[in-house]
Amino acid sequence: MNQFKKHSKRNLIIAAVTCGLILMQCTDKASQSNNRSNTVVPAVEAVQARFGALPLTERLSGLVKAKNQIEIYPEVTAVISAVYFENGDYVKRGQPLVQLRDTEFRERLKQSKASLQIAEAQLKQTEAKMSEINTSLQRTSTLADQGLASTADLEKIQTEALSAEADVALAKARVAQAQATVDERQEVLSKTTIRAPIEGSVGNRRAEVGMQVNSNSRLFVLGQLDHVRVEIVLMDRMLNNIKEGQRTEIDPGGNFADIISAPIYRISPFLHPVTHSTVAEIDLPNPDGRLIPGMFVTVDVFYGESDQATLVPLSALYDNPTSGEMGVYITENPLNREPSSKTSGNQTVALSDPVTFKFVRVEVIAKGRMEAGIRGIEPGTWVATIGQNLLSGESNLARVRTVDWDWVQELQHLQRDDLLQEIMQKQQATAQDSTSPEIINSN
Repeated sequence: MNQFKKHSKRNLIIAAVTCGLILMQCTDKASQSNNRSNTVVPAVEAVQARFGALPLTERLSGLVKAKNQIEIYPEVTAVISAVYFENGDYVKRGQPLVQLRDTEFRERLKQSKASLQIAEAQLKQTEAKMSEINTSLQRTSTLADQGLASTADLEKIQTEALSAEADVALAKARVAQAQATVDERQEVLSKTTIRAPIEGSVGNRRAEVGMQVNSNSRLFVLGQLDHVRVEIVLMDRMLNNIKEGQRTEIDPGGNFADIISAPIYRISPFLHPVTHSTVAEIDLPNPDGRLIPGMFVTVDVFYGESDQATLVPLSALYDNPTSGEMGVYITENPLNREPSSKTSGNQTVALSDPVTFKFVRVEVIAKGRMEAGIRGIEPGTWVATIGQNLLSGESNLARVRTVDWDWVQELQHLQRDDLLQEIMQKQQATAQDSTSPEIINSN
């Protein structure tokens, strides 16, 4: 439904421009067939200049990432024996994603457990021997106190007791070492089952059964698609104007109505040592999934306003091919028609009677994303936004379709090449229909 609305709105805009062009062609044909005049009065669109401050913006390119977007890599080298999820599947935290072949790891764990048992048996032997020697030491010490044992015998048994104590300590160390090996190999074995560290959607699957993978093999990308993060790169010079909390407009590249407004949530305080740039992040809800991780979007950051001036749409600015000057075409004739904000291909475009236009040189103070602040004309002046190249004749006469600012800005938002191509296709189709036998006979 949303896609249908986008195409419908786009078709309305194209229909309006096409209708104006066709009307001009029809006027030309009518004047030639009736031989009433050799002069064709073109049709143009015009909007009233207004007074205000121009938003100061910085246009940047942003990269969309999913919330908690991470890449999944194996931690051990092995062959994949099973893959449990496909692209687009949703997983919960802790669910297994991939199973690696674990035969070798289980065998190593088994060997380490056997080594641990041997070390524990050796410890028991040394502890028993130490206990026996300690008993002999106690008996010899008693006999020595009674004068029944020599000092040499006592010193010998004391040395044996110290040696037995050292043997026990060494055996305990061997048991601890063997236990550490068991724990390590148990941990490595657990890593043969690669689990989801977070919940989210699976994408960019590169895992296939039979593949030999290692710590450099990316298997999946995992992230939460209901919320996304747009990252933009800021140069050091931009940090004087761009701050956290400032409003941004994000254009996914589809339709004028799809522009998303959101503040900058955070800016990294550290600059890259080579590029002297940093990253700003914009968090956005993404319930309909139209922002796809990995896509590039246009981000306009609004960081202030210019001085107040007369504002006109960017499409109104015209480079005069004769003088090379920048200016606008204005009419001083009163236009009392209500500005139109939408049209349909089945409706007749409302045009004024012919009025005179003149070219006025202007000074551009500042340019925004859709409009420019200028000096040279007064607010409220009607300026041509489409068809200025048709006003270079001697009479400078044109019929006017008055429009509002929303219409002009939406029209400016369309890609010029795509719009022109579609308009030309519609014109060609209309021209073919007008020369068909059925239409000729009906006239």
